Amino acid sequence: MATPDKPTLADIRAWPATIGVPDAAKALGVSKSHMHALIKRGESPVRTLSFGARHRVVTADLIRLLEAA
Repeated sequence: MATPDKPTLADIRAWPATIGVPDAAKALGVSKSHMHALIKRGESPVRTLSFGARHRVVTADLIRLLEAA
């Protein structure tokens, strides 16, 4: 069962094509700072798009990762 902080897979499927790092971190069950660190090191488990210092996470990659878990 999902908690208010952790969205369900059905919730995530309704999200837009890209999402912010805080939402992706919640979906993965990690902190925002940890997710930012993974992105900075090039170790993010999902594809990200960089726009200068800003990052967006590709929702389809997030869904694929969560479906495989």
